This record gives sequence, structure tokens and C-alpha cells, in this order.
Amino acid sequence: MSFVEYGDTIKDGDTAIVFLGHESMFPVKVQHGTVTQTKYGVIRHSTDLIGKKYGSKVTCSKGGWVFILHPTPELWTMNLPHRTQILYSTDISIITMMLELKPGSIVCESGTGSGSLSHALIRTVAPTGHLYTVEFHQQRAEKAREEFREHGVEHLVTVTNQDVCKNGFGVSNIADAVFLDIPSPWEAIGHAKSALKAEGGRICSFSPCIEQVQRTCLAMEEYGFTEINTLEILLRVYNVRTVSLQIPDLGKAAEDNSSTGFDSSNPSNQGSLCTNLQQGTVQFKSGVPLREMVGHTGYLTFATKS
Repeated sequence: MSFVEYGDTIKDGDTAIVFLGHESMFPVKVQHGTVTQTKYGVIRHSTDLIGKKYGSKVTCSKGGWVFILHPTPELWTMNLPHRTQILYSTDISIITMMLELKPGSIVCESGTGSGSLSHALIRTVAPTGHLYTVEFHQQRAEKAREEFREHGVEHLVTVTNQDVCKNGFGVSNIADAVFLDIPSPWEAIGHAKSALKAEGGRICSFSPCIEQVQRTCLAMEEYGFTEINTLEILLRVYNVRTVSLQIPDLGKAAEDNSSTGFDSSNPSNQGSLCTNLQQGTVQFKSGVPLREMVGHTGYLTFATKS
């Protein structure tokens, strides 16, 4: 099993995603002789998982069922154990695009954190690229190495435990892109410039506060970066619902079938048409935004090495 080289069958030692529903899923490490408890009953790894195809529908001991999915960076972002605050797919997608990443790219990242962005970067640059990721916290760095090894991508990533603001990324003049997610990114701009290739390399800094952005932009300008720009991604989700609205009293025109939005030639609609007209309402599908939603996550500042 690998996050970048997909297999058909579930093997002992794989990381799989148990899918109970769009809002309910979790990762599990497949091990011979192990069982996993769900609200639908027990899943026995030896008989229910190992040897089955990814995407299979598995019946649990209580009669309920789940799907077993192959892990992807997107699924891992939704299910990973949080050691730090993480980046989600909304920001990750714009980062990979604006940094102009592709298979074969060399990327430097700090800090590694929980590895949400790291997995997405690794898949983007595979199979010939490489990620150099720096994590200040020793235990988080060791856990990241362990996860990358379990997920079959350790040959595509190098994890370093050091302070990027003092010691840099450990590489010089080879990176196509640099990503910073640290409290004081302006202190690492000089090291980022040293890690980037001679010209044309891209840099991105993620900061939750506008004061951090201001200092980072000043540092980028001081080190000769160009095309400096900052953006914020705000995601607004809509639910599709059936909405009932009252028919306005427009006289005889209101009785016209065309004004109801129904096809009166369809026998199945004639009963609904009469009922709706008598009640003075008409139903149709509409997009309704959520009452509560995730707003600001952070500011993304991009620049180019001239």
C-alpha cells in the first residue's frame, strides 16, 4: 500500500479508511488477528479485510455494513491524528497550483506538523520529485517519519528535525518551491531564498494574522522577491433543498400552467399542480448556504525569486 502507488487488494500492514458515511470515517491499520469496533459491529481484519479489494462493502457482526477505501491525501486530511492545526483541501489545492508543482518538482516545507500538506505535496511531485520537510519539534518529526514509512512514501521525502529560522532547510539552490507554515516566517525568508533554484523559484507563506503577513512581505521585498501577493480562500458550501414559495396573486395569469414550473402534459404532475394551486404554493429545488461555516483559516502570501 502506498499513498501514491495504488493497489487493488488490502494487505496486512496497510492503512485503510473505514467509511461509514460522508461525515463518519476513520483510518485503521490492517493487522492479521486484529478486530475493529464500529457502531455496526466488529470488523475482523483476517477474514473481512485482508485479501479483499479496496472499495469493498464489508458486513459487520451486527449486520450493518461499511466500505473500505484506499487512502488518499484528501481522505488522510479528513482523518489524520491532529498533532497540530492542519491545512485543509481548500488551501492545499491553491498552494499546489500557485507554486506550479508537478511530477519531478523539488519542494522544501516547514513545518511538517501533522503531515496534511506533506502527503498532498508528495503525491504531486511523485514519482521523481522530492520533499524536504523541516520540523522543529523532535517528537512530531519522528512521528512524521514513521507515518511516511508506513504509507510507502519514505523514498520521496526527507524529514529533518531542526529550527529552519536558524539552520535553514539543509539544501541549497535545488528547490522549485518553498512553503512556510511557522510563527515567524520572515525569519526564514533568507534560508528559503538559499534553498530555491537560481531563478524562478516560488515561495508561499501561510499565516493566520495580517501582522505576520506584513512583516513577511517586507522581508520578501528585502531579499529581492518579486510578484508578491497575498490572498485568502473562503469556502461557502450550499445545501440543495426543496423550497416552498407562495404563488403571487397575478389574476388569471396565475392559473396558467406555465407559471408553476410544472409540465401539465405529464399525468404525474397534474395532481401536484392542482394541489399546489389550491394551497397557493409552488415547490422547487434551491441552493441554501449553511447557517454556520468555516470562515478565515489563514492568509497565503506568494512570491517569485527573481
